[in-house]
This record gives sequence, structure tokens and C-alpha cells, in this order.
Amino acid sequence: MPALLIIAIVVGLVLLFSGIFVGALKFLLWIGIVLILLSVIGWLLRSIRGRA
Repeated sequence: MPALLIIAIVVGLVLLFSGIFVGALKFLLWIGIVLILLSVIGWLLRSIRGRA
């Protein structure tokens, strides 16, 4: 998995957990979810293209 996707997953998880624990910053929850989804989609596309 490329380093950029790993960094995006880590940042997404940090934002996700900080969004859960800090009630005033609920938008971080959505940013974390979006970053995780984008990084998973990117990883899937890269792995599918690598096998084809």
C-alpha cells in the first residue's frame, strides 16, 4: 500500500476519534469518515489495477 494512502488512513482515524471524543467538533467525524472512505477506495483501485 502506498505511503500516501497509509497517511490518509491514519489521519482519517485520528480525525474520526477526535471527532467522537470532542462533541463541539462534530465536523471532524465527517472529515475522518470521508478520508477513510477515499483512502480505501484508492487502495482498492490500485490493487485491482495491479492485478489486471
